[in-house]
Amino acid sequence: MAKSVFRFLSRQPDTPELYGENHLLRLPRYSDYRQWHALRFESRAFLQPWEPVWRSDDLTESSFRARVIRCGQEYNSGLAVPLLLFRRQDMELLGGLTIGYIRRGAAQSCMIGYWMGERHAGQGHMLSGLNLAIPYIYGELQLHRIEAACIPENWKSVRLLEKAGFVREGLLRKYLKINGEWRDHVMYSRLPEDGEFGKMLKS
Repeated sequence: MAKSVFRFLSRQPDTPELYGENHLLRLPRYSDYRQWHALRFESRAFLQPWEPVWRSDDLTESSFRARVIRCGQEYNSGLAVPLLLFRRQDMELLGGLTIGYIRRGAAQSCMIGYWMGERHAGQGHMLSGLNLAIPYIYGELQLHRIEAACIPENWKSVRLLEKAGFVREGLLRKYLKINGEWRDHVMYSRLPEDGEFGKMLKS
């Protein structure tokens, strides 16, 4: 795991801000719309093969405002932590990372998903984002298991998860409807003892 400075701050009540040396993860705000729209619009062809079909109003400002409200509700209810990833140097939006499907009780687990703008892909930004999110999931959220599923042909995502210490578990047949088709997904998981974070816990 890349060395990073991890902090949990609350500039607003109960609002997570996860800082590394070069990156920041935080909940979306209304003021993010222009950056979010520009990045998603220019990356549409790059993202669509790996995402559900976009609604006709997906990139509108009203839809984004509804998204921000929904993200806040999901966070406050403990169901998810939907985050945007920024470069700290200039606060440019790079992509997004969602800690979703948070399950308590006997499971104590979550599912992560992520997206990256095309011009920022392949530069290690999302790996840094995961390296910020993972300690937060185990520490602040007190979860035991992190799951992630990706289409087998999405080799970039497969490589990212393996670099972040995730372990392949098996194939989920026709697991999610992606770009209009039910697609098989490979399930990955990560436990506190896996990867570099596990070494930190043992030291």
